[in-house]
Amino acid sequence: MKTAVIFESLTGNTEAMAQAIYEGAVETAGKDSVTLSKAGDITADDASKFDMLILGSPAMGSEVLEEETFEPFFSDLEGKLSGKKVALFGSYDWGDGQWMRDWEDRCRAAGAVIFKNEGLILRNTPDDDGIAECKKFGAEAVKS
Repeated sequence: MKTAVIFESLTGNTEAMAQAIYEGAVETAGKDSVTLSKAGDITADDASKFDMLILGSPAMGSEVLEEETFEPFFSDLEGKLSGKKVALFGSYDWGDGQWMRDWEDRCRAAGAVIFKNEGLILRNTPDDDGIAECKKFGAEAVKS
C-alpha cells in the first residue's frame, strides 16, 4: 500500500508531528511505501494516486485548516477522496479541536474511509510522549 504523509506547518509543530508519523509508517511499511511531502510541493492529482493519505494541518484562526496552502490543496483533493483511506492529524493552540471534527466531516462527505475518529491532535510543540503517539499513529495507519 502506497502512503503519502502530506502536511502544512507554520511554526514547526505540525511538521514535527508529520516527521514522527512518517517515521512510524516507514518502520512498519518500509521506506519504499511511504512518502513525506509539504502540501505546497504536491498536487491534488498526484496525491490522489496514493492508496492512503495521512494529512496534517494546524488549526488556524477560528479553528479552520491552514488557509494559504493547505486549504486550497485540500479543496482540490476533496473531490478525489471517495473510497480513499485517510488519516488526519494536526496541532493547535486554542479551542477544543473543532477544526478536526469539521475536517473529518468533510472527508466523510467526500466518501473517504477515515482512520480513527477525530484524527490525532496535539497542543503546540509535541513532547516526547506526543512524538511517540505520532509514531504509533503512523504505524497503525499503514496497517489499517
